[in-house]
Amino acid sequence: MNILRLPIVLALCAALLVLAPGLHAQTAPLQGNVEQQMSADEFRDTGLEKLTPQELAALNAWLQRKVVQETAKAVETAREEGREEVVRKNRGFFDFGTTEPIESRIVGEFRGFAKGRTYTLENGQVWEQVESASLAGVRRDNPSVSIKPGMLGNWFMKIENYNTAAKVRRIK
Repeated sequence: MNILRLPIVLALCAALLVLAPGLHAQTAPLQGNVEQQMSADEFRDTGLEKLTPQELAALNAWLQRKVVQETAKAVETAREEGREEVVRKNRGFFDFGTTEPIESRIVGEFRGFAKGRTYTLENGQVWEQVESASLAGVRRDNPSVSIKPGMLGNWFMKIENYNTAAKVRRIK
């Protein structure tokens, strides 16, 4: 490639990389060659008409590989973000193999544990106490809670600063 054409080609490549996020929306690689993607005026204005057929073919091959690589990265990122969202939204219905607790706050007043009570959390989850555990006489506004997975799909809720754990199940 002629050394005088290098800045033009590099500028074009930089512009295409800046536009790459828009290309991620395509499900297929770059459709056609760069000369097919541009108008005749754009092709001329970029100086690409000065390239030899071999240089133009090399540029098109490079752009094709770059778009495929960037698209693959975007797809993988979207896949991972989607998986994380599914885990976040469904945690409590399933444990997803993690022992990390769900940390949140109870919305409103907490009046102690009692079988059958429901607890709405700030994160939108709703939990129901399924076994008797007592924390009588406790009144707290918006207390922090930790809900940990146990054995066989069981979950246990603890209120901050108290050791009593109540067996709960997520209902929403």
